[in-house]
Amino acid sequence: MKRRSAKSAPSRSSAASPSALANPITFAVLGGVFVLGVGLGILFSSTASSGPENIASREAIDRAAPNAELCVQFGASAIAMDTRVFITLNPFNVYVSQPKMQPACVLRQNNWAVLEQRKLVNSEQVRDCKNRMNTFAFTGNLESNPQINCIYQNDAAQNLFLNQPGVGLPPPENNQF
Repeated sequence: MKRRSAKSAPSRSSAASPSALANPITFAVLGGVFVLGVGLGILFSSTASSGPENIASREAIDRAAPNAELCVQFGASAIAMDTRVFITLNPFNVYVSQPKMQPACVLRQNNWAVLEQRKLVNSEQVRDCKNRMNTFAFTGNLESNPQINCIYQNDAAQNLFLNQPGVGLPPPENNQF
């Protein structure tokens, strides 16, 4: 029988004991790595959305709206998307142009007088829009040739962000804008 030498026997002192992993230095290093990771994450996420090509907040949309002060007081800022759809019948195909996104403002129904006072809409346009239970929206500055449209509020469209489990957003104040 061969005898084991002292050199070949595994040493118990080289194995990490549970108390060695729970020392304060290890916690300090892990805590520092965690704080550094959170800090870098905040830094990257805040700089990623700060450019003008990335609008990520209601405040940024409010600031970009045409006649921003008037829009916030008498309506709501919005994003207008202009796109064209072309349909061929033989063969049947649908083609969509690249959308054009621009700042806009949707006026509340009881604030149309703002447009009438500036002579941007006439009484016939107001009557037609009111008969269809619609409201007005505009793009461009009201002082320099704005594009004004009578728009319809689509109540069938749903905000799917509100129906997510675990999202506790309050319901809207009312269904009427």
